[in-house]
Amino acid sequence: MTEHYDVVVAGAGPAGAQCARDLAERGYDTVVLETESEAEFPRQSNKSTAGTFPSTMGSFNIPDDVVMNYTDEVVIESPNDAYGRTQSGAVLEFADFKRWLVAEGRDNGAEYIFDARVTNPITENGEIIGVEYNRDEEVYGDIVVDATGPNAPLAKKLGVVDLERENQAIGIEYELEGIEIDHPDYADLTDAMMLRLDHDLAPGGYSWIFHTGGDTAKVGICYIQNTAHQEYARDGFTVDDYLQYWLDTDPRFADAERIEGKQHRGSAHIQLPEGLSAANFMAVGDTVPTIDPLWGEGIGKGLQSGRAAAITADNCLMAGLDDTSAEAMSTYDRLWHETVAPNVKKRLHMTQLLYRGTNERYDKLVRDLNSIGGDTLQRANGGDIRALLRIVKSEDVPVIARYAKEQFFGR
Repeated sequence: MTEHYDVVVAGAGPAGAQCARDLAERGYDTVVLETESEAEFPRQSNKSTAGTFPSTMGSFNIPDDVVMNYTDEVVIESPNDAYGRTQSGAVLEFADFKRWLVAEGRDNGAEYIFDARVTNPITENGEIIGVEYNRDEEVYGDIVVDATGPNAPLAKKLGVVDLERENQAIGIEYELEGIEIDHPDYADLTDAMMLRLDHDLAPGGYSWIFHTGGDTAKVGICYIQNTAHQEYARDGFTVDDYLQYWLDTDPRFADAERIEGKQHRGSAHIQLPEGLSAANFMAVGDTVPTIDPLWGEGIGKGLQSGRAAAITADNCLMAGLDDTSAEAMSTYDRLWHETVAPNVKKRLHMTQLLYRGTNERYDKLVRDLNSIGGDTLQRANGGDIRALLRIVKSEDVPVIARYAKEQFFGR
């Protein structure tokens, strides 16, 4: 007999596993197909820095035992200055966190099939009705959720998403020990998450140090191959080269050593979503993409998108309604734009402009933040125009004009 479920979820990352967790708790027959083997999960997909905030911890009941370190400050570094703001947070052990989500889903009744590489949608009359995996195996569902990340084998073939290579952010991270967390020449990063804007280290992106306790931290860089990257990039340098250059030149890492087996690399797309859903179908997490474009936060956004998909599926299937039409599934689109990624278009424009700044402009930005205070930054981060105008300076006008011209007329 052909297996049939209420919901089929492709991918056991935070978005897919949270969607399955919520749906199983509501009593729906749910199956999750995961590419990796159960014994090694998540060896290949253990790629997130996994910094998040109290709203996420509380909303999804994330336990203390998957937290590496609780933080109390966010620091923004420029090449020659730093700004710190009090902000509670948590740096998760991402592998433990993902395994916890799987266990939660199973406890609620979700079924997991590991070693299951999803390859194609199964369609009927142009609508998805199931999933093909491992080339010759099939599973069917009233609703299918693509949570496979940038590979997006279902969403791409259904024409729901179009992830553009030029919008792909690539990153690499090491976990290190022996770091001088409170170096006299830099801001104190004890119990802090630090983001650094510096084209010398990450042209067209940013680098980070997330303190994980004692003399350990997650250290990495990420960039998009945008116009700023093209302008500032070093000939022949790969993402690995940039991270090694930082480790070789920053005195905080003079005695640091890599922790064996703790290297993470991955990619995500920074762009507006082309689509989110179709008849019988939703795309969640990095498949969409859902990552916050400005600061790269993905844990909370992924979990929120998984929950929004579960709410939508519940609305479509509850009480025998069984309406999984494109119109019914578009509830997910509304929830995504209202609760998962509000102001996403505005934040994307802010991101593009931020990464076009010069190192000198980054120094000035940090000096300005120290003088105007964190409230302005918080409001600007939320897209408040008045707050943004307090940060924007006259020298930014040519950059804004050039960006606007590219948006309207192309490069």
